[in-house]
Amino acid sequence: MGLFGGAAAKASPSWIDWAIHILQGFSNPLNILLLLVLLYLLYPLLPRPLSHYTPTLSQARQTSSTSNTSLNSNGSYNSLPSKHAPASLWRRYTPRTLAVYDGTGANGEEGETILLAIEGQVFDVTKGANFYGPGGPYGNFAGRDASRGMAKQSFALEMLTPLDQPLDKLDDLTPAEVETVLTQITSSSWFARHFSNKYFVCGELVNEGEGD
Repeated sequence: MGLFGGAAAKASPSWIDWAIHILQGFSNPLNILLLLVLLYLLYPLLPRPLSHYTPTLSQARQTSSTSNTSLNSNGSYNSLPSKHAPASLWRRYTPRTLAVYDGTGANGEEGETILLAIEGQVFDVTKGANFYGPGGPYGNFAGRDASRGMAKQSFALEMLTPLDQPLDKLDDLTPAEVETVLTQITSSSWFARHFSNKYFVCGELVNEGEGD
């Protein structure tokens, strides 16, 4: 056993031997130079702290005033957007409160948003301003209940219920017209799927006195 143990010890150098070998390697100036070059090349590959990519608020504001670029050359943020993206909160609208969101901008920031209602559901159609905004083919529906107009496929002003009257119950529509308006807000038609994928429901339309 001693013979085999001695052979194994002789064949396998201890960690002290390895340490001495490494230290001897550092005695060579060329090895030290190569090590420094290797460390220099590996440094950019090391993970950076999150603070490296996120500047302070004052730095971002200062850069934002002089540059429109949101990312610099090393991938970190260097500016803030001019304003936050508009957000719509779900709420209950009455005909009068819905009418404010007509896309004309006459009512401040709220007027820049375009909403319309179909069968009691209020949709944010601001992204489709070319269609639902002022001058668009569906512009009359902006800020209004578009149910009757959708059912009859008419964009005339006569399709809109006056703001001081109760919501249109659509009692006089034919079965075909009822089916038309219902498919605008259900998943049973291609138009409905396209409409619901592009625009989102942000509230419901109720009579005066029932809103938020």
